[in-house]
Amino acid sequence: MPSDPARIRVTLLGTGTSTGVPVIGCTCPVCQSADPRDRRTRCACHVEAGGLSLIIDTGPDFRRQMLREQIERVDAVLFTHHHFDHVVGLDDLRPYFFGNRSPMPCYARPNTAAVLRRMFQYIFDGDGSYPGIPKLELREIDAPFEIHSRYEARSPVPVIPIEVYHGEMPMFGYRLGRFAYLTDTNRIPESSFALLEDLDVLVLDALRHTAHPTHFTIEEAIAAARRIGARQTYLIHMTHNILHAEEDAHLPDGIALGYDGLSFNVD
Repeated sequence: MPSDPARIRVTLLGTGTSTGVPVIGCTCPVCQSADPRDRRTRCACHVEAGGLSLIIDTGPDFRRQMLREQIERVDAVLFTHHHFDHVVGLDDLRPYFFGNRSPMPCYARPNTAAVLRRMFQYIFDGDGSYPGIPKLELREIDAPFEIHSRYEARSPVPVIPIEVYHGEMPMFGYRLGRFAYLTDTNRIPESSFALLEDLDVLVLDALRHTAHPTHFTIEEAIAAARRIGARQTYLIHMTHNILHAEEDAHLPDGIALGYDGLSFNVD
């Protein structure tokens, strides 16, 4: 954990689109690249803030990501939306209860919470007959909230949900202090831009160069990043159309491609 309680430490667990990169069966230059930054697991994020360990999304690569980063404890999970590549690894939270049976809150919009209850009925609405299930509490949110530690007495960490749109579907990004995480979006409402002022670091969806109905292109993400004006923006959720070294070299100052394992501090 960061020694300074006012500092946020962020690790991008995964930065790839729903197929991951390399794509199964593909022999394109990106999928064959030897650059480790071109190996992109499905999008997820780890945030250390105020001594708390928080996860944003639990995709199909969640177990491998947590082992890679050696994350030993989790206080809460924040879900952006309910698509398969962002939620299906939820059951892999089980080891975080081996030594601590305190409930772990999972925060989500009501539309996402409804899908999670159906997908993981044995966890959220089960009769307790499934052995060893993680002790998760699904909490629906539509306003700023606070997260408390599962491990010891600490000051709560405030979180601001940021509404964005993934095509026609409303979903949440999240702001913690001067950091914001916005994945899987192609539209930021005017009301949400006001919640994104004075950022140090922004993480933002940028799928590829060609248009997509539910994701920002790289050019659209650059325009949104410039309007938001964070000191540094990292682009995520890239497909195998994006070769890291080539693309990163052409991005404007203050904007860079994220990659799996990238860590940074936000004061």
